[in-house]
Amino acid sequence: MKEANDRLVSLVAFRDLASYIVTRGRLVDDALHRFLPPATSHPAIIHEAMRYSVFAGGKHLRPLMVMASAEAYGTPPEDVLPVACAVDLIHTYSLIHDDLPAMDDSGMRRGRPTCHIAFGEAIAVLAGDALHALAFELIAGAAGVFGADRTLAVSREIAGAIGTAGMVGGQVFDLLAEAPARTFPGGTLPPERPLSEVVREIHTRKTAALIRASVRSGAILAGAPPVELDGLTLYGDRLGLAYQIVDDILDVVGEEAKLGKPTGSDAAKATYPAVFGLERSRQIAAELTGQAKDALAPLGPRGEMLAALAGYLLTRDA
Repeated sequence: MKEANDRLVSLVAFRDLASYIVTRGRLVDDALHRFLPPATSHPAIIHEAMRYSVFAGGKHLRPLMVMASAEAYGTPPEDVLPVACAVDLIHTYSLIHDDLPAMDDSGMRRGRPTCHIAFGEAIAVLAGDALHALAFELIAGAAGVFGADRTLAVSREIAGAIGTAGMVGGQVFDLLAEAPARTFPGGTLPPERPLSEVVREIHTRKTAALIRASVRSGAILAGAPPVELDGLTLYGDRLGLAYQIVDDILDVVGEEAKLGKPTGSDAAKATYPAVFGLERSRQIAAELTGQAKDALAPLGPRGEMLAALAGYLLTRDA
């Protein structure tokens, strides 16, 4: 009987989560349509390229984290939509640049040709740059609702997460880890560092940093107390790392139709399955997800949606 009740509780939670993801995703999509310049606005080609990549069918994970952490403190999701959309634009710009021939040289993303294949390399670079700029314009606009101090704190939070201490630095480590397949003048990984440490740092910087910043940003805007913000920081770190490990696993065992890109595309990269094997990678992802959920204890019931999102991301198939 207990097992049946547990399954029923899990099913109810999943239905609530599924509804949450759909409704919040629509909010984000509608807002992005408003915030992005029209495709017909001159120069039209850059706006077409921006919209092509933004509306390619992403999961909106990072904006979901902004909204869920803000909602945990009673702040309506609509109030944080500019910042939620900003982190989505930043994530999209990073994907456009990652896909370029000079980086990962990827031809498919989310089931269709990458931005540089569809519009050319020059326009793809500029589309990424434009999304980056628009993101910080949207963040600055949040001051009208949340005041200058909280908005400035969020701007610093996100900027730090995507610079050399975060996403950009992670991408550099990712490129260097491919050596000797790639050579960069004067660029090498520290020779004394084991690959297990390197792959963790790559994922922590390249993926977890922006997820952590998304979680923290919603909470900062909503006025979360320091002790709870500390828990949310740990939650974001652990969840972000687990999320990327699951991505690595899916690159090996996932279905191309669901992933929207060829499997095995990360074969030359430093990934968790390559370093630890598939089974141990699954165990590490589960352990990190458990730690993320535990970190929400100071929030009590207000952290339930964030915990549910963590569980969902661990078991996803795309």
